[in-house]
Amino acid sequence: MKIHYNTDNAQLLVFLDGELDHHRSALLRNEIDSAVYAHMPEKLILDFQNVSFMDSSGIGLIMGRYKLIQPMGAEMFIQNVSPYISRVLRLAGMERLAKISEGVNA
Repeated sequence: MKIHYNTDNAQLLVFLDGELDHHRSALLRNEIDSAVYAHMPEKLILDFQNVSFMDSSGIGLIMGRYKLIQPMGAEMFIQNVSPYISRVLRLAGMERLAKISEGVNA
């Protein structure tokens, strides 16, 4: 996972990779939370381009990060999701928490 913070537009971009399962999600939670507290972004963007699998732990990861940034007035975006992950996110109602975009963003 790579985390990039852009000071020009106060956005925190998190590049996720691999599988988002129970073990991986627990580790990512801590890393993302630390970056959020360090930068206090206006936008948190989770990039799923290199995520090959996600179970309910990934949904929990997203929901927890939303609850973290909401009191800050920040917005959440989920980008570059595969059709499979997009379906999982939409079935879980994640579009109510974040803007979701499929494919690779330019």
